[in-house]
Amino acid sequence: MNADKRVCWGILGAARVNERLLPAIVEAGNAKLTAIGSRRVGAAAATLASYAPDQPHVKVYDSLTAVLDDAEVQAIYLPLANHEHAEWVLKAIDQGKHVLCEKPMALKVKDIEAIEAAALKQNVTVMEGFMYRFHPQHARVRELLDSGLIGDIRTVHARFSFMMRPARRYRLAESIEQGGGAMWDIGCYAIHCVRTCFGQEPLSVMAMADYVESGADSACSGVFDYGEGRFAQFDVSFNRARRCEYEIIGSKGGLKCHTVWCMPGDVPVISWWSEDGREGEEHLPPANHFCLEIEHFSQCVLAGQAPLLTFDDAKGNCRAMVAALQSAQEQRLIKLS
Repeated sequence: MNADKRVCWGILGAARVNERLLPAIVEAGNAKLTAIGSRRVGAAAATLASYAPDQPHVKVYDSLTAVLDDAEVQAIYLPLANHEHAEWVLKAIDQGKHVLCEKPMALKVKDIEAIEAAALKQNVTVMEGFMYRFHPQHARVRELLDSGLIGDIRTVHARFSFMMRPARRYRLAESIEQGGGAMWDIGCYAIHCVRTCFGQEPLSVMAMADYVESGADSACSGVFDYGEGRFAQFDVSFNRARRCEYEIIGSKGGLKCHTVWCMPGDVPVISWWSEDGREGEEHLPPANHFCLEIEHFSQCVLAGQAPLLTFDDAKGNCRAMVAALQSAQEQRLIKLS
């Protein structure tokens, strides 16, 4: 491990998420931005110049394999196209690199199982990149839930949407089987939110979707059954006004996280109410969940600790997403257990 106790990071790809990611790695106290590579000639250099221009030491490559071959790089952030995740995570693991993979980790549960086996064999840390989970507002939500304020959770509503701009149409260019569409892009957040709130896996799902010519879903909505009269509703779309929120209704009240995708300067807001007439609105300090995610993963690498988001969590999310997509396509209830 490097002497100054910082993990050396390499980036595979010049994806748009680098706008948030590169500054986050630079800001993190236990991380060092070391290399970035892209298959598009000049794209890595342009990305570095745009988002981390004050980092002249960073190596840029017109290749992805060159980043994996770089002996200085210890950890990889992988924001490639969804259908490429499993392939390149395995390549990175084979080179002995730790991997933080942008969601979804893979499009099939069996591929996550293969990644888990490879990571165990090579003794490296791998985690699915749900940056939102590292924002302190969600820990505060959990505190409120654990306090009994709203009683037992009965329903969770998760809504993630935005109007698709022409520059982002690439999200609909591939079929669902190739990782295209709203579910694989933003539905993973909604489903991850409801699974985290309930703390267990759903029993079944019923969903519906709207499709474009490529076979990708532009919108998908549905309901997960958690048994005993408990339900989780999700609504994700590329053709609705921007929403990134979840609401939890319990036996004694409810609470709402108003902005899941908080930007570093945003003030998070959580509101709540109870059946006995109490209500409140909490404004929390701003935080950069990308930076907090990088610091968490780097600490796991440095200390040999298990990451917050486990392989079981990644498999559970993938299984629930695949079932929802199957339900929408076949227009029937799909049982998960």
